[in-house]
Amino acid sequence: MSDKIRVGVIGANAERGWAAATHLPALAHLPGIELAAVATTRPEVAARAAGHWRVKHFADPQELIAHPGVDLVTIAVQLPARGDLVAEAIAAGKHVYCEWPLAADAHQAARYRDLAERAGVRHAVGLQGRQHPAVRLLRDLVAQGTIGEVLSASLVYSASTPGGNFLPQRYGWLADRDKAVNTLTIVGAHALDMFRCAVGDFTELSATLATRTPDMVIAETGRQVTVTSPDQVLVQGELASGAVATAQILTGGLQGGGQRIEVYGRDGRLVLDSQNASISGAELHVSRARTEHDLTPIPLPDAYRTVLADAPPAIRNVGRVYTELADAIRNGGTAEPDFGTAVELHRLIDTINESADAGRRAKV
Repeated sequence: MSDKIRVGVIGANAERGWAAATHLPALAHLPGIELAAVATTRPEVAARAAGHWRVKHFADPQELIAHPGVDLVTIAVQLPARGDLVAEAIAAGKHVYCEWPLAADAHQAARYRDLAERAGVRHAVGLQGRQHPAVRLLRDLVAQGTIGEVLSASLVYSASTPGGNFLPQRYGWLADRDKAVNTLTIVGAHALDMFRCAVGDFTELSATLATRTPDMVIAETGRQVTVTSPDQVLVQGELASGAVATAQILTGGLQGGGQRIEVYGRDGRLVLDSQNASISGAELHVSRARTEHDLTPIPLPDAYRTVLADAPPAIRNVGRVYTELADAIRNGGTAEPDFGTAVELHRLIDTINESADAGRRAKV
């Protein structure tokens, strides 16, 4: 491996998409890591992205995976179109950064985790929200006993739907629950992962899923589609600490409120809230209350601003995942979040679906 860790991004686009918005800008500014190549299944798209970022391009993702000038493969392809690229990269001996969801379910995610562990490659998954400085601060404050024993915790995340019931064609699969990519598995999973990062995992839960917007229209064509994926998610249960917890994720309204986490302890209350409704792009802030009306913002210590401090939140958080993964590649150990993190979250999502379908409480 060269002095720099050379990254190849599958799913890069010069004009739009998550890789263009976060991965590529982060890689352009991270020390010790460089963007070496991009690939898509459309040669003209790959060529434009390569020209914009001045790197080599491949029309075939398998060519990028096999190339000796790539040490780390980033898979930023939407799950329905991804195939088995994760396993192919692992088989080629490449380290892997895969976007969330890692797989369709916990069983498939565990397969990828086990393949990576047996191959000795390092891995990360795109749950970058837990790398937000405010989420890490909240986790540390809870762990340090700042508010004493935690009695309960709650999460509310509401996303706006600016287009009403219109859905862009490239996101048409969001309407189908059977595609395993929907409100619960995307924005809901990201919100739930930040929540469990801060307060711990659910050990058992009961869940309700509802679809309150049963019909949507594909914006480009006017075609009406039936929606089977949930736009309302309600979870309640018990955490590993013994505290009780609730989580509500909802979409469909014109005005989303973003994310809010409240942690109630014997000696006070901690609150994390967001400046807007974006699950990935919002800045987050932590406050503490010792009495009913005394909610005081907690300034973020400089120690939490270690990677791309002046970048927008999404780029900064992705950059921190790359930094941890690069350290794991060079020095051993694990990155956060890794495929093991993904397996745990997939198990939580699977349990929520099972509980809602069966109408009963379930152990995670």
